[in-house]
Amino acid sequence: MRAYIGRQQAISAEDFTELALGTPVELWLGVDGESDEERAAREDAARDILADNPTFPDDLVRIAAQVIEENPDLFDVVPLVRPARRRVVRKGVAA
Repeated sequence: MRAYIGRQQAISAEDFTELALGTPVELWLGVDGESDEERAAREDAARDILADNPTFPDDLVRIAAQVIEENPDLFDVVPLVRPARRRVVRKGVAA
């Protein structure tokens, strides 16, 4: 089955995220090994995008909440059983 967002085909989870954001995820998260100059340029571009789209953070949170609500199985977490603590019984009287 093929999935499209607008006219773009989304093949991977990264594709869905990039198409939903309208920007590459790396713009916001960075990449391993980027230089200080590359990081500064990336952050500058991100600031420009946020200045042009002041509702972007709210829109992103709304999209994330909608995805979580529509796909609860994404976070189907099984709680781990915590082992019972052993109590050390001390006998005797403190001096």
